[in-house]
Amino acid sequence: MFATIRSARVGASAQRLFSTSARRQFDVAKLTLIGRLGAEPETKTTANGKEYLTYTVATTNFPPPPPNPDGSRPSARTSWHQIFCFTPSAFDTLRYARKGAHVYVECNYELRDPEPHAEPGSPQSHRQIFLRHDHFRILKNSKPASEEEEIPE
Repeated sequence: MFATIRSARVGASAQRLFSTSARRQFDVAKLTLIGRLGAEPETKTTANGKEYLTYTVATTNFPPPPPNPDGSRPSARTSWHQIFCFTPSAFDTLRYARKGAHVYVECNYELRDPEPHAEPGSPQSHRQIFLRHDHFRILKNSKPASEEEEIPE
């Protein structure tokens, strides 16, 4: 008698209790960056006339690497990340950001293998990391050059 109740209870707990929608599975490769904007975002155009923005974010590894045997500590390294934005709704926010702004960026990460018939030495002949803009937030915008200079009285 209790075996029927037990099997019914196990079947109910195995179901998805938080959602009634169909189960979907997909893989995600995301990169989260918190760093400084290396330059003003640039507007570019694809071969078929679609506008996009590209911008660079600098991140510094912290804490710095461990001390050397002689006791000196090597300085932290700065990495530069170039990100591409194809989302027109994000263009206004990106254009507002200035060089040196402290930013939070989420982007999709794609590793592109070298093209087999690419000319040696060209970017297509090397493995590339392609970062596609997903989310962008300005944590602290830098001051314009006119505000940074103090006017002597």
